Amino acid sequence: MSDLSVTPGDRVFAHFGPFTLDPAARQLRRAGVALHLTPKAFDLLTLLVAEAPRVVGKPELHERLWPGTFVSEATLVGLVKELRRVLEDRDREAPVIRTAHGVGYAMAGTVTREQARPSTVWHWVDLETHRVQLVDGENLIGRDPDARVWLDVASVSRRHAQVVVGPQGAVLHDLGSKNRTTVGGTVLTTPVDLHDGDRIVIAGRVLVYRTSRSGLPTETQQGG
Repeated sequence: MSDLSVTPGDRVFAHFGPFTLDPAARQLRRAGVALHLTPKAFDLLTLLVAEAPRVVGKPELHERLWPGTFVSEATLVGLVKELRRVLEDRDREAPVIRTAHGVGYAMAGTVTREQARPSTVWHWVDLETHRVQLVDGENLIGRDPDARVWLDVASVSRRHAQVVVGPQGAVLHDLGSKNRTTVGGTVLTTPVDLHDGDRIVIAGRVLVYRTSRSGLPTETQQGG
């Protein structure tokens, strides 16, 4: 079984065609632009990339994506269609994802892997009861159970806002939320660079953005 993980403290990026896959940050990019995938579609892509060039059989895909749970064949087919749409995989003569009819799926092109050290800068948000560490790339804030910063409040949108962490720091985006996002008392209308200590208010919930080069405080951590 292949893997995209390495020793603790290290990180692996996978490259195929114009795409870069960062499993640790759960991010897929094309030419530097982040692409959106549903969580299970991202899991499927990560699995196929990790196993490339091997054809992964449908029974194995079902077991690894939905362990101990029955799902229909159509569910897997739907995920493959989602991947092909996002990857713009339309050329039957040169596919990105190859179908082995009656068997399973495989990455068709060359996949290269790059090992890199993680950033020495830590980013997190403090809430009233706990803190959440932010990862490189997109960190969704909202009522969606898959959100990095999950706020189980009815007035919070499912995809309310996101913090994008990159080499130059962290940038906050409002995602068209109904009840708006404010930073330092100002309603967010365009993306804004975050600075240590900035107070983010989302539907009455206060999040304090923090960053440090000396490490993440250990008490009441959440996320990783």
